[in-house]
Amino acid sequence: MKNSDEFGWGRIARLGLVQASLGAVVVLTTSTLNRVMIVELSLPALLPGLLVALHYAVQVARPRVGHRSDVGGRRTPWIIGGMGILAIGGALASVATAWMATERGAGIALAVLSFVLLGLGVASCGTNLLVLLAKRVAPQRRASAATLVWVMMIVGFAVTAGIAGHLLEPYSGRRLVIVAAAVSVIAFLLTVLAVAGLEGASSSAPSLVSEPVRAPASTTFRAAFAQVLTEPDARRFTIFVFVSMLAFSAQELILEPFAGVVFGYAPGASTSLSGVQHGGVLVGMLAAGLAGRRWRGRTFGSLRAWTIGGCLLSALALGGLSISGLVGPTWPLKLNVWVAGLANGAFSIAAIGSMMRLATEGQTGREGMRMGLWGAAQAVAFAVGGLVGTGAVDLARALITAPAPAYAAVFAFEAVLFVVSAKLASGVEQQARQRGRSSGAARSGTAAASMS
Repeated sequence: MKNSDEFGWGRIARLGLVQASLGAVVVLTTSTLNRVMIVELSLPALLPGLLVALHYAVQVARPRVGHRSDVGGRRTPWIIGGMGILAIGGALASVATAWMATERGAGIALAVLSFVLLGLGVASCGTNLLVLLAKRVAPQRRASAATLVWVMMIVGFAVTAGIAGHLLEPYSGRRLVIVAAAVSVIAFLLTVLAVAGLEGASSSAPSLVSEPVRAPASTTFRAAFAQVLTEPDARRFTIFVFVSMLAFSAQELILEPFAGVVFGYAPGASTSLSGVQHGGVLVGMLAAGLAGRRWRGRTFGSLRAWTIGGCLLSALALGGLSISGLVGPTWPLKLNVWVAGLANGAFSIAAIGSMMRLATEGQTGREGMRMGLWGAAQAVAFAVGGLVGTGAVDLARALITAPAPAYAAVFAFEAVLFVVSAKLASGVEQQARQRGRSSGAARSGTAAASMS
């Protein structure tokens, strides 16, 4: 029987609109502004790279944001407030970029402030959106809910990039500011409408866990953080998120250069190869969304199976890319890249589903802290992933000289990281199952004792 407190698909889709709005602002600032700085303003590529890394680095604030929402017991104010900060950051980032054309120093200074705001906005809005999903979505729906929300985010990426690209022709600083400001305002208003009345009117809004939803107001951040780190599953899953996201992000910046240097792909062809990869990611996400679902008496695997399988398939695909550079043009590169995307999409959705489940385990009133901890691990991994990937290629080429073996060594290293991630994920799920069996046995023993 369905719990009346559970989120149905309509309310899950409303949170998907929030994620799409978040993605719309982020893609405009990390992609479009990146291109404007490098191409139109002829600034060093290092500048936007450092700004994007800054916005990830600021997200180490996620655990503290999660703790504050745990104490308050409500997530909606943090979602709306975070989106407001994000919208301001997005609008100011466009002003800063346009300003760089005439006042470079002042523009860069404003850009630094803008990307700090972007990171804080993502930390607040993104963390609490996931906590709300974790607490109010039924276990068997979590993978499907994560798929819906993330697919809507991808749609937000695509729609924003397409419309903004059209409106920015011909380019001018004034057009850039108007378009970015409009996207930011629309994203904020859509978020307010989407979450209105969604969580409930009181701070004691119902959830799928029976214990009190608030953390004690007297609990300090340091004490709550230390307590969560003592939980074996939370600690192990944090390491899993960091290692898997490091492997995932490290391959992003080297795939297209690899195709160009080793296989001779032109810029247009390498960009289309990236499209092949993203197509695989989408299929993998949709497939993993079936995890835990029942049809004709059968389930489509568990989150554990999809997480481990996705990591292992990612390792296998990266191993294929490692071999491809040594084999040469006869290797089915596009198929290999598509499989890599498929595996990445499957493991990421399954991992998010597991994250939603694990966030509600352990001591109650710590859901925001756990989700914030894992979000911070992901942000740090993304911040260093690009540097690790590109830096490792430069180091390998300095030691090996020939480009194909150098890229092969880096892809092989990333494959190893995914194997380690699979092992970590297996350990987390195994401990959870053991606890479930132990508690089940304890309940059976209690019932038997009461009957005797």
